[in-house]
Amino acid sequence: MRKLALAAAATVALSSPSIAQSPQERLDALYDRALAAGYKALFLCSAISHAEANGTTRSPESLHRWELTGIQAPLDDIVRELPYEILRHANGTIERVQVSWDDEQEPRYAVHLDNDKGCAINPIGGAFEMYGRPANPVASRRRTDPPVVEASGALASSFDKAFDGSFGEGSRTTAVLVRSGGEVIGERYVEGFDPMTPQRTWSVAKSLAATLVGAAVQRGDADVNASAGLGYSRGDPRRAITLDHALRMSTGRYSDTPGNRTDPIYWGGAGVRERALQWPLIAKPGTVYRYANNDTLVAVQAVSASLQDHPPAQLFAKLGMNHTVAEIDWRGQYVLSSQAWTTARDLGRLGQLYLQDGMWEGERILPEGWTDYVSSPSGPQPEGSAFGYGAGWWLMNATDGVPSDTFAAFGNRGQYVVVVPSRDVVIVRRGEDMVGTRFDIAGFTRDVLAALED
Repeated sequence: MRKLALAAAATVALSSPSIAQSPQERLDALYDRALAAGYKALFLCSAISHAEANGTTRSPESLHRWELTGIQAPLDDIVRELPYEILRHANGTIERVQVSWDDEQEPRYAVHLDNDKGCAINPIGGAFEMYGRPANPVASRRRTDPPVVEASGALASSFDKAFDGSFGEGSRTTAVLVRSGGEVIGERYVEGFDPMTPQRTWSVAKSLAATLVGAAVQRGDADVNASAGLGYSRGDPRRAITLDHALRMSTGRYSDTPGNRTDPIYWGGAGVRERALQWPLIAKPGTVYRYANNDTLVAVQAVSASLQDHPPAQLFAKLGMNHTVAEIDWRGQYVLSSQAWTTARDLGRLGQLYLQDGMWEGERILPEGWTDYVSSPSGPQPEGSAFGYGAGWWLMNATDGVPSDTFAAFGNRGQYVVVVPSRDVVIVRRGEDMVGTRFDIAGFTRDVLAALED
């Protein structure tokens, strides 16, 4: 029997806005409300269900304070006021979250599929029943992690600055963690978060995707120099796009916006295959760098067949990343350009895998030399950026005061995993930075490395 866990009072009218001055403006206003509702439903479903699966909690009030504040316009002016319901199974696990946005339309539904695939958002107007089965009503897994490892001395001072705004006025740090010599030597969490509290990775998922590709290469299921499988026939020039091109953001495909904004997939419920794979070619593959979410989605699609037998959850479990979930679209395709949830400790383990060049507890997970591969600027590079780009990882090879072998995973709202092989160090920073603020990850990296010399 479904139980209503929480219902927010409807404080705004749900009908489409009437103040727009043209048919297009009315359509855009309605679409923005639909996206905002999808954004809210998915965040509430994912954050709360993943936290509970890990034995901790998140409340809607916490989500409204952190994840649902300071997001991109125009959704920021809409999202917090939309009424929502959280529906649970009889055993207490979340079944779905639904957010109302228009009197004439179905609510936006985020359905909790299971603990390994998380939540998926319905297409705009799609009924809950379209999923074909209810969410998996299994009880949440409960795990207990070791106590927080307190930083001391100069490292503790670096952590203080990460939380007090010294590395970016208005930035909002939720967690920091440092590994050295293969161990966590310090970590800290803002009130309301702890080692088992997962957050959305945003584009750090691209580095997770590169890791999954590497694992497929190691198994013999993929070749980075082979075609990524785009196009409709042998004569289609997109056949020349390789998996390497996709990882290096150099497919040569058109992007309609910086980053190839993927709101239709993330919040609109469009599928990866219908939205991310069909963009036309406008430059020779391998000649132009263009950061695009869709290129990472292409890379994941290129190895999707092998992920049926070797799902991300399997790799995460092997690495002890027990609080990491790669989520899917409603058609079952991984949205690994952004939609993964994990903890600071799990991201530290990801970085450690690369420090060990793909070896983990005596087993080769990634091909020998994969660390050099992802951290090599062998493709075209970003223009006007302080950072270079490798294969699914950013490069800090030209960053003042940072060792030249440093590379990093970057994600929206201040998600960072910095890997420094020459120092045997991994630095993790999690945040919920608002639009218009930025955390200085280069400055924090310099500060931490200096602290470790004391």
